[in-house]
Amino acid sequence: MAKRVFLIVLDSFGIGGAPDAVAFGDEGSNTLAAVLSDSDRPFPNLAKMGLFSIDGEDDPRIKDYLKAAGPLPCPVGSYARVRELSQGKDSTIGHWEIAGILSDKPLPTYPDGFPEEVLDALKAATGRGILCNKPYSGTDVIRDYGEEHMKTGDLIVYTSADSVLQIAAHEDVIPVEELYDICSKARAIMTGDHAVGRVIARPFEGVPGAFTRTPRRHDYSLSAPSSTMLDILKEQGFDVISIGKIFDLFAGRGITESNPTSGNTEGIAKTIEMMDRDFTGLCFTNLVDFDMKYGHRNNIPGYAAAMHEFDDALGTILNKLKSDDLLIITADHGCDPSTESTDHSRECIPLLIYGEGHMVPHNMGELAGFNNIAGLVTSALIGRSYKRSFEPETDSNKPDPDNMMSFVDLTNLKVIATEDDISSLIERAVSQGCASVCIPPCYVSYGSMVSAGRIPVCTVIGFPNGYQTAGSKLYEALEACDNGASEIDMVINRCFVKTGRWDDVASEIKLISDGVHAKGALLKVIIETCDLTEDEKKRMCRIVSEAGADFIKTSTGFGTAGATAEDIALMRRECDADVRIKAAGGIRSQEAAHQMLDNGAVRIGASKL
Repeated sequence: MAKRVFLIVLDSFGIGGAPDAVAFGDEGSNTLAAVLSDSDRPFPNLAKMGLFSIDGEDDPRIKDYLKAAGPLPCPVGSYARVRELSQGKDSTIGHWEIAGILSDKPLPTYPDGFPEEVLDALKAATGRGILCNKPYSGTDVIRDYGEEHMKTGDLIVYTSADSVLQIAAHEDVIPVEELYDICSKARAIMTGDHAVGRVIARPFEGVPGAFTRTPRRHDYSLSAPSSTMLDILKEQGFDVISIGKIFDLFAGRGITESNPTSGNTEGIAKTIEMMDRDFTGLCFTNLVDFDMKYGHRNNIPGYAAAMHEFDDALGTILNKLKSDDLLIITADHGCDPSTESTDHSRECIPLLIYGEGHMVPHNMGELAGFNNIAGLVTSALIGRSYKRSFEPETDSNKPDPDNMMSFVDLTNLKVIATEDDISSLIERAVSQGCASVCIPPCYVSYGSMVSAGRIPVCTVIGFPNGYQTAGSKLYEALEACDNGASEIDMVINRCFVKTGRWDDVASEIKLISDGVHAKGALLKVIIETCDLTEDEKKRMCRIVSEAGADFIKTSTGFGTAGATAEDIALMRRECDADVRIKAAGGIRSQEAAHQMLDNGAVRIGASKL
């Protein structure tokens, strides 16, 4: 379970490929491809999160960028392409779907302007006349109507291809608070058949010929038709913290704290500040500049620069993540700045996940529905983890000094072992009072059945070479636990040891240690001492200790040599006191076993003792 989830929406950062793009007039739109067409700089942190590993990124502009970029860092978490299911391509519908609501009807749009019944109601409610009343660019509308507005005090009312009613007013003519009141009245009017997604206050300043919009925009969103994940989390007692326009998009519902921003830079800064705060729940951020400043204005260089700003900040965000944090980066729709249109585009969105429960590279493919994100968030915060009940109970073995076999994991890892061989091994181990039986992963379920709780079942992971990926080892270990193994012997990646990738070696052991312990099982880490130098052995002792593993084990029994008394003594000196030592490989006599125990081992792995 996660304590904190940071959900960051890069507003309008689509990645193309929506299967129904034609129906929305957006065939070929790809915001990511447009951005990459103007950048020859790397995006190292987004690449690390898996942005360029997502399936279906076949736009020639993306391919050209990747070809020029050269080798990219491998992903560290989960990543996916997500298609929208709701009927719409605006921020309201997109965020609703992210929060769990599928909308089967599009919100109303007004390509020919608002009907007289709406205008009459606005005039009556505000006591002011109406200018424009047609789809318009926000910067162009104040240029073309701003001077007349200043002379008459009439409201500049306009829309776009999205489901919005926007009201622009000069702050010297209509103070911001009055404009907000006007938009509140407009929100009350725009209901029923005219229930637009948002009513937006658009204050501006300046003089004719030099008008500019101020950062005091305010959105009055249509309230979601049913509960969202925000409502559920708030009801469950979690913090739900809004950064940017999230509060506006959900009409304040389900939010426990609102942090408005003036744009991306402030939104990024507030998100990073929030990472230093102690809270339990969701921090939900929208970075609006991608859409508002660059997508709608077809400003490709500006969009690319904003993406680089975020990528740089992402390095800090990743470094600040705590062990029980989850980071999710996504978008709400597209807004391809390379097309003639200045409106949103129907595109798939990226889903990039790293942190609690998502520490292994995983290609999730294409997911149907932004609402998958709501499931990820709520499962991370509300979901529970269950330990398995092993029989006998994990770590219940109490060795008898008068019975050498009580220290032994009796082992059969032959590649031609049969079910009869496993049954015979278990019966022998039970009769001799062994610590456990160590058997191939494919026989764990069978061995657990035969054992019937008479002796613990142990198995090997990444065996015998250890050069499998961390993800495959983790899956193998967790599956083994689910099949009944209460002890896991994992082989380290000696390739990484010899390459000096110590951080990768350490993170793999910690990952599997945490996963195995969450199941209630023990982890033994096999370092294959015959392949390591003395310095490498010492370093592995420190890594295993810091990773929280239960045992360090000398050998697989498949290497060029097995356990030595000298290695056992070294491991006892270098490991933390709570890390136990298992000697394995070539131990066939009582004398050899006693020598291992005398030097600090507490468990023996043997097949012929």
